[in-house]
Amino acid sequence: MLKHEEERKQPFPMKQILLMESSWYTSPEEVAGSPSSCASDIYRLGVLLFELFCPFTSSEDKSRTMSSLRHRVLPPQLLLKWSKEASFCLWLLHPEPSSRPKMGELLQSEFLNEPINNLEEREAATQLRERIEEQELLLEFLLLIQQRKQDAADKLQDTISLLCSDIEEVTKHQVFLKKKGDTCKERGEGGHLTSNIPALNVVDIDDSSSLGSRKRFRPGLEVHNVEKCDDNLNEGQDSDAFVESQESPLFGSSRLMKNFKKLESAYFLTRCRPVRPPGKPSFVRNLPVISDGRISNVATERSSINSIAPKQQFTEGRRSGWISPFLEGLCKYLSFSKLEVKADLKQGDLLNSSNLVCSISFDRDGEFFATAGVNKKIKVFECDTIINEARDIHYPVVEMVCRSKLSSICWNSYIKSQLASSNFEGVVQVWDVTRSQVVTEMREHERRVWSVDFSSVDPTLLASGSDDGSVKLWSINQGVSIGSIKTKANICSVQFPLDSSRSIAFGSADHRIYYYDLRNSKVPLCTLIGHNKTVSYVKFVDTTNLVSASTDNTLKLWDLSMGTSRVIDSPIQSFTGHMNSKVCQFSYNI
Repeated sequence: MLKHEEERKQPFPMKQILLMESSWYTSPEEVAGSPSSCASDIYRLGVLLFELFCPFTSSEDKSRTMSSLRHRVLPPQLLLKWSKEASFCLWLLHPEPSSRPKMGELLQSEFLNEPINNLEEREAATQLRERIEEQELLLEFLLLIQQRKQDAADKLQDTISLLCSDIEEVTKHQVFLKKKGDTCKERGEGGHLTSNIPALNVVDIDDSSSLGSRKRFRPGLEVHNVEKCDDNLNEGQDSDAFVESQESPLFGSSRLMKNFKKLESAYFLTRCRPVRPPGKPSFVRNLPVISDGRISNVATERSSINSIAPKQQFTEGRRSGWISPFLEGLCKYLSFSKLEVKADLKQGDLLNSSNLVCSISFDRDGEFFATAGVNKKIKVFECDTIINEARDIHYPVVEMVCRSKLSSICWNSYIKSQLASSNFEGVVQVWDVTRSQVVTEMREHERRVWSVDFSSVDPTLLASGSDDGSVKLWSINQGVSIGSIKTKANICSVQFPLDSSRSIAFGSADHRIYYYDLRNSKVPLCTLIGHNKTVSYVKFVDTTNLVSASTDNTLKLWDLSMGTSRVIDSPIQSFTGHMNSKVCQFSYNI
């Protein structure tokens, strides 16, 4: 009983809302007691449209606005924003049923038909705009292709012009040398002068592949065991088709034709380097080159084909400066097809893993070489004995025993009896080979030292690189380091340039090579980026060119003079062929 009384006092809110909405949608004639008709439904449709077009901020605002609607009072914002919609609602909400539109009039009204027409126009306009955008996209794509092809054509035209210029230059050299040879020959026949100009011989060589390659040789140059060699040729690489005479010795060399693209790249690398802007430092060497009988100093030109500078940027000296270095390299390439093993170093117990050699180094005169490895011994051998005497076992002339496994050795290029070593315990030692004893011992590294190197310019200066991420500089006259470079990764190899003790390069486990000026060791002078695994060894080929080895199975050749910033991310060449996962060290002795 009490519950029903409370419900009467506080009616359920939803019922109240339904009653309010029912009163909103009731037409004036229905309020007056007339029955519902089609005109009443038109009125209710007007109320519904009004409710859709007019937003409300609260329930009280909605109740107040809907109550005013019966008196045909519309909110000002609706009249301003939706004037057509407001007029259409007032037409449907007319208090007189006869003044309201019939259903047919409603369907044919301009208000309902205009959006349909506008929608169709908008859809048509949208489709047209999409088609225009598609055509613009296609046009941009074709223009981009045209631009790239035009750039390629321009570069190709520059290349052809460059080749024509070089052909003309080489032809002039050839004509000049032929005239000089004929003059010397005539003088020799006249008894005035005997010619010492060596003749150029073309020799037919029959190899095991029946290639019948013909190669050019200088007198006195002997070639043995010429065989077919792929020279790091990638599978599927095809040489370009040639229509020239097959009688040329170049076409008789299968190895050359298979690697023609690499030789072409080497030609352009040697041929053209863009002229440096004024004020830029350059490390380019000067080479003596014979040009029309006169000796001149010109810079070596090397760059990629994509960086060919216009011909007007080159002086006459630069135009002819490429001939001598490239011709020398080409003749060497044609003259040799493989490396010949001169001798095998035979030590006792070869199958024992403790005889693993980790490092090798030649003395300054090439008379002796030393080996070191995990057997904790430094062994010094005489080169002539190893090469010229056939023995079952080769014994060292000097043997020095260490306390730990050895990782690297380096012979002093000035002091013949002095040798430096590094071991797995992080100790750097300097040895006197003649007395077979340690002269100096340095113990500042915290972990294994992978590499040591003497400076060629300052024979008292020694560098070492360690797993502790540091490169330390030592003076053989002191037992402590005189400088240090700290990095975040393991150091695998250190190397001084051939002509300076003020800079150093080292390979790191972070896949990079760093080149430092020791006068400012806070930041690297430049960083070489290109390997994707640990850089295990670096070596200066000359004063500006550096070659690096990595466990990614590649060797990369870098030109430090090409860097105009602190980062060099493109090597001159990349060499593949080694399949072992550990490329540790290489050395040469000429």
